[in-house]
Amino acid sequence: MSDSGPDTAAGLKAWALDAVRWARVRLELLGLEAREHTTDALVLLLTSLAALFLLSLGLVFFSVLVTVLLWDSHRTLVLALFTALFLTLGVVCAVVARNALRRSRQWFAASLGELRQDEERLKP
Repeated sequence: MSDSGPDTAAGLKAWALDAVRWARVRLELLGLEAREHTTDALVLLLTSLAALFLLSLGLVFFSVLVTVLLWDSHRTLVLALFTALFLTLGVVCAVVARNALRRSRQWFAASLGELRQDEERLKP
């Protein structure tokens, strides 16, 4: 019977080293993707909020201007039209936001793809 203790120990040590390196690479990829998604989400949030605020302010001033101009003749009609316009735009924006959320890319897609490939390589 041959003594395979040192060879087995060296093999196990090499296997453990490979597993640690594999885990490190996967975690680095996961961290990189998380940083990317966080930055993208923050930029999208801030620009959306700024656009929403400025457009809302512009619409309010525009509606006040038109209402003041038509105050003597058609004030009820103008107020009803602006109410309908703002409600319609609000619903349209909500639908657009919902659709954008549904088709947003999957987070950590590259990491999941790498893990699937690893799983396929390890299957007997």
